[in-house]
Amino acid sequence: MNAPLPFKVYDADNHFYEPEDAIFRHMPKKWARDFRLITEANGRKRLAINSVISDYLPNPTFERVAAPGTHLKYYRAENKEGLSMRELAGKPVAPPPSWRYGADRLPLLDQQHVHAALMFPTLFSVIEHGLSYNHELMHDAVHALNAWTAEEWGFAREGRLFAVPVISLADMDRALAELEWLLKQGARTVNLRPSPVPGYRGGRSMGLKDFDPFWARVAEAKIFVSIHASNSDYDHLIKMWTGGAEWLPFESDPLVNCMRLIDRAISDTIAAIICGGVFDRHPDVRLVSVENGAKWVAPLLDTLAYVYGQMPQKFKSDPVEAFHRNVFVAPFVEDDWAKLGTVMQTNRILFGSDYPHPEGTEHPLDFIEELTSYDMPAKEQIMSSNLKGLLEGVRN
Repeated sequence: MNAPLPFKVYDADNHFYEPEDAIFRHMPKKWARDFRLITEANGRKRLAINSVISDYLPNPTFERVAAPGTHLKYYRAENKEGLSMRELAGKPVAPPPSWRYGADRLPLLDQQHVHAALMFPTLFSVIEHGLSYNHELMHDAVHALNAWTAEEWGFAREGRLFAVPVISLADMDRALAELEWLLKQGARTVNLRPSPVPGYRGGRSMGLKDFDPFWARVAEAKIFVSIHASNSDYDHLIKMWTGGAEWLPFESDPLVNCMRLIDRAISDTIAAIICGGVFDRHPDVRLVSVENGAKWVAPLLDTLAYVYGQMPQKFKSDPVEAFHRNVFVAPFVEDDWAKLGTVMQTNRILFGSDYPHPEGTEHPLDFIEELTSYDMPAKEQIMSSNLKGLLEGVRN
């Protein structure tokens, strides 16, 4: 579907592939041995974190990537031939400049009939997880990536390209300083990982009052918080069951897929925020779940209602109502959109194509084919006005 729609399309999930200097351009030199690219004997570059090779991103320079839409058959559960992810992807492609740099992306959006999009980095998925042992290094790496993103993409380029910077709450002083810097740079949203906040003595819920200064500043600034799928430390569950090492997201394993790690991570994160009372103390905070799908939504709502019935005295307000008021969800293209419409109002659903990643559709507007159960006003909410309102700071 490449024809324009009768409204301006806002895409909540676009990506760019960072070039080699994306983090290293602004990374303090003192970390040169702690976070670096090394070249193997075969010429392939790998990411080394604390002198340990990470396989989470098999090609951290993204010199060759899978083409858009090539993994969709797998995620639709239509892989009847039993092909591997590599076989499904076929011949890899070299990312064009429009997948790398903001200056080249706007003409591509015009071709795709997309007016505006959130642009998420790809490398952020390794930072907080891989560097949780050293919070100073972690926050330096976060800032380095954000500084490169500000230079190459901008956080509100021509009111159409909204690059999404990342935040870690591990060190609140650093987190607040980063947030203030990002706001001065024009950021309209910041991204948190769906995971406990890493600490030297273990993880903590971001719903705790300890993190209220962050939530308060987000609400005051009228920006929203994106929670995009990432390496969320749930690989510990895989190790419990398989004895394996690092979780490799592009390696298929039926048991791992049955564990539904993406669903667990985002569901637990949203539950932690709601049960921690963040929306009671900061009712203007808005969360957007991106690239976590929507299969978790109905089970979480059922669980919240059940727990509220068990111990209403532990809540200041109905947690289900809080979800519907404060949380937006960008489903996967393969999700059951008709079913989702029975548990969520359309004013809280967002269109996110995941372009140019292989999990999404080949062309962003191919997504419209999934919305046959919605009338045109509902489609306009999902594909346009909902995200537009968030970017403009509208609270409804």
